[in-house]
Amino acid sequence: QVQLVESGGGLVQSGASLRLSCAASGLPFSRYAMGWFRQAPGKERTFVAGISQSGGSSDYGDSVKGRFTISRDNAKNTVYLQMISLEPEDTATYYCAANTFLHRLPGAYRYWGQGTQVTVSS
Repeated sequence: QVQLVESGGGLVQSGASLRLSCAASGLPFSRYAMGWFRQAPGKERTFVAGISQSGGSSDYGDSVKGRFTISRDNAKNTVYLQMISLEPEDTATYYCAANTFLHRLPGAYRYWGQGTQVTVSS
């Protein structure tokens, strides 16, 4: 059974940094593109960042470009999201997801984690 487990969320002040991790099991990790999405209360789930199977290609949502960096370690079956210069607008539940191809639409992703909360205070 496929499991994606996010960790690393928390409560931080504006301007701080966090690194989220997503550990995958039950699937051939290196064959899957990985994405990070976020969802704030009352809002739609939106694309944050994605990375190809090899890590050679990545994509970012406009609001996080230059502040967030996605990476992966296929030997550890883990994808990361390094976040710097966090803003209150980044407050959301962050989810990782796996798919056979890199895409920005949440509906394209087959497997999802349970999410980790990131709260940024001003």
